[in-house]
Amino acid sequence: MPLVRIDVIQDRWSDDRLSDLAQTVQDVMVDVFAAPERDRYQVISEHRPGRIIALDTGLGFERSDDVVIVQVTQQGRNTAQKTALYAALASRLHDSVGLDPKDLVVSVVENTQADWSFGYGRAQFLEGDL
Repeated sequence: MPLVRIDVIQDRWSDDRLSDLAQTVQDVMVDVFAAPERDRYQVISEHRPGRIIALDTGLGFERSDDVVIVQVTQQGRNTAQKTALYAALASRLHDSVGLDPKDLVVSVVENTQADWSFGYGRAQFLEGDL
């Protein structure tokens, strides 16, 4: 059950381009992370210029103001799935919305079934609903 947070700089992305970005990320979640089709949990946040600071960790490239940070909270994916996620996101976002791969930062956060409630204040994984 990936929960995806997508952070961008305000006024750099049209509504249509943001929608395409979110759909592409969801397609990758289904294709690469084996998320069920209706398992879509995304939060898109726009930040004023200067509120996203994303340097290159000493890798020698400059990011543009089109930088996108994708954080995926999930459980149970292995290293191969994670590295496939990074590559698929970079490739597909370049193709679908023209995002330069150097402007993509991806972080995967692990959690467990006990860390999810999908509504009604219940732990559906633990209670056998999922």
